[in-house]
Amino acid sequence: MTSKATAGSQSSLREANRSLVLQTVQRWGGLTQVELVAATGLSPATVSTIVRDLLSAGLVDTAVTTRSGRRAQLVTVARRVGLAVGIHVGHRHLRIALGDFAHEVVAEQSLPLPTDHRVDTTLDRAALLVVDLLERVGASLDEITGVGVGVPAPVDSATGLISVRGIMRGWDEVHLGQTLSKRIGRPVFVDNDANLGALAESTLGAAKAFRDSVYVRASYGVGAGIVIDGRVHRGFAGTAGEIGHVQVNSAGAICGCGNRGCLDTVVGAAALVESLRVNRGALALRDVIQLANEGDQGCARVVADAGAQIGAVVAGLGQAVNPQIVVVGGELAETGELLLGPMREAITRRIPVNQIAPLEVVPAALGGRAEVVGALLLALQAADVEVRVDGEDEVEVG
Repeated sequence: MTSKATAGSQSSLREANRSLVLQTVQRWGGLTQVELVAATGLSPATVSTIVRDLLSAGLVDTAVTTRSGRRAQLVTVARRVGLAVGIHVGHRHLRIALGDFAHEVVAEQSLPLPTDHRVDTTLDRAALLVVDLLERVGASLDEITGVGVGVPAPVDSATGLISVRGIMRGWDEVHLGQTLSKRIGRPVFVDNDANLGALAESTLGAAKAFRDSVYVRASYGVGAGIVIDGRVHRGFAGTAGEIGHVQVNSAGAICGCGNRGCLDTVVGAAALVESLRVNRGALALRDVIQLANEGDQGCARVVADAGAQIGAVVAGLGQAVNPQIVVVGGELAETGELLLGPMREAITRRIPVNQIAPLEVVPAALGGRAEVVGALLLALQAADVEVRVDGEDEVEVG
């Protein structure tokens, strides 16, 4: 009896350790064996044995790389485990990326969307683009482990419903995950796009070296994603980080959320182009960004003022969360220091200087792709990859 119990315990421990190693590689896309030891807490000998077994079973791939000038063995999840899809539904664009468990994007496509695009039409387009990308790389829907979707509104991750009415007109009361899942027959996970930008930048981008960070998406509206101790903090029903709906002018315009004078009514695309209408005529947000970068003083002034307003609100969030870094993405971030300079100054002026760890404000390393990459990561991390040890190795993705 004792020997059987011991054997069973050892088998369970081996299985747990193998799952831990595989899931760690899955989360980070690729790690050397030394990095795996640090990330899992297992001994170098145990990690080496597990990697060798997983490689033999075809569950991971290895390649020679360098770390700190020394040769090392990089471990990545084998493609046969599956692919994932990331979808970003923006105010005026749809972007889709197909990627693997090594966090490599193997195909990508985007297309413009009309103002107030309909939910059914947009999801139909997304489903068609997914099939198109799969055909392009010679894969099938059966290889997709999951689909991540980002939208510019707070989302209740438990239901896939937008949790604040009016922000995306016509999209309220629609179970986005269920609706898209019926179209493509794969599991779908939905989140706010700023949260996904935060996930991408903290995993692969400018905030990778930090445990606590804030990602600010400055686009047609403004939102923030908060990362605490390496994990995205969404809050109850997904409304954490909704800085676009912080009131900045009690006598201001009515916002889509129903409140008055929200930050979005001051620095959102509609407000920016309207402030330039008299002198510049009818412009789109892309026009404002391009003209500002080309030296147009009026457009540059509008962008700078927006940066200062956003910075003032982010400062309050920074005092509450105390991040190590603020990463700024979205279309407005394409203006670089025109936006970031005033934003950084407004934050610094309002937050006490931390002599040990001064707050950094930097552009997104992934640029305009942060949200779609984050959607891809959401799908990859949501896919439950397990290794069973029961005579032979199997991979279950569910």
